[in-house]
Amino acid sequence: MDLFGDLPEPTQTTAADTGSSKDSKTEEKPKTEKRKLDTESNGTEQQLEEKKVCKGIPRLKGYVAARKGEREEMQDAHVILPDFSSRVSSLPSQISHLAYFAVFDGHGGSRASRYAAQNLHLNLALKFPKGDAENLDKLVKKCLLDTFKQTDDDFLKHASSQKPAWKDGSTATCMLVMDDVVYVANLGDSRAVLCRGAEESPGKFATLALSKEHNPTCYEERMRIQKAGGMVRFMILACDGLFKVFAPEEAVKFVMGILQDEALEKKEGKARQEAQFETACHRLASEAVRRGCADNVTVILVAIEF
Repeated sequence: MDLFGDLPEPTQTTAADTGSSKDSKTEEKPKTEKRKLDTESNGTEQQLEEKKVCKGIPRLKGYVAARKGEREEMQDAHVILPDFSSRVSSLPSQISHLAYFAVFDGHGGSRASRYAAQNLHLNLALKFPKGDAENLDKLVKKCLLDTFKQTDDDFLKHASSQKPAWKDGSTATCMLVMDDVVYVANLGDSRAVLCRGAEESPGKFATLALSKEHNPTCYEERMRIQKAGGMVRFMILACDGLFKVFAPEEAVKFVMGILQDEALEKKEGKARQEAQFETACHRLASEAVRRGCADNVTVILVAIEF
């Protein structure tokens, strides 16, 4: 996306997204036609148009604030590198400056988000196009895709070698600024947005989405998850009798263990998924009593179907 050309309407998406670690893609908004000068205009008009759109390379400075909230640990991570150029050994001659910013939202732990924060930009620097590269835009997009995949593969190898194996995961939303062009690559449901002012209406502004969420509520993402053998989330409603002896994460893990149990007997007259959820609900309540809860225990397990 060109920082200084006319931006598209706020309803459009100019971002790049990765889709998944195995099937990712990035997009860049092409430069708008208004950057082209009218060859039939006189010199004065051309000079005015040049001054309007050619404002030079922006100076970027990042600010961050992070809060743990009610979680037991901080599972988010971030990276701010206003001068990413120094991390790249040989910049193409047509590039004078690079900047990199990223947010990672960990789930199931903080190890995946920390790993991505520590390594993704290093992989990006190693894979970044070098020398006088032709088709630079295409090469940068491929570089981002390869970087996401490499970082994901490396973490999975490291995580699977641990005993017990790590089950952490993380989103990734990264912004690479190459002179006056912005590339956004994202994985998961973290977001990037841009605030745009309106020259014709001083004081007014519009918000432009730079990324597309990968969320099961989106049809394409839901189909991708199910095609890969995954399942959409469920919800648990319960009285304090359950949560006196179960942490929320424990309850979810307990239910998931039952839903993923291939040896679970199928009940006559019921679909497999229905039987799984019914069994999981009863076993969760019974386990709360077994753990010593003397209070009433009521559990509702809500399966989400689309």
